[in-house]
Amino acid sequence: MSGESDLRALLSGMRPELNDGAYVFCTVPGTTVPAGTAPVATVLEPEGLTLVLRREEADAAGLGYDYTAGWITLRIHSALDAVGLTAAFAAELGAHGLSCNVIAGYHHDHLFVPAERAAEAVAVLEALAARSLQD
Repeated sequence: MSGESDLRALLSGMRPELNDGAYVFCTVPGTTVPAGTAPVATVLEPEGLTLVLRREEADAAGLGYDYTAGWITLRIHSALDAVGLTAAFAAELGAHGLSCNVIAGYHHDHLFVPAERAAEAVAVLEALAARSLQD
């Protein structure tokens, strides 16, 4: 099942959805996910295994972190080779002073934004979607 690749359709149909909870990025040496954690994403880097997980899980496992994020899922099924979606929403969020860490899944893009501004980020993305319908 291929995803959408037309930029206008991607923007107008992105339907940003804020997931419940607060999420953190942690790193552990090696390749083993710590017991008692269920990361929503992992990335293996030469420096260690990055885990994106609920803040409560990181705290319970004694894992350190510097950044607490809200997790937004763009509900449109974007093609992995689509051009311009990440650039468009990153520029819009950046124009509002919002940082964004992006992880692309097979079906959806997942944005991690400052937890205290997550609702604002959703509103910014919804406004971008609405404007793309008018263009």
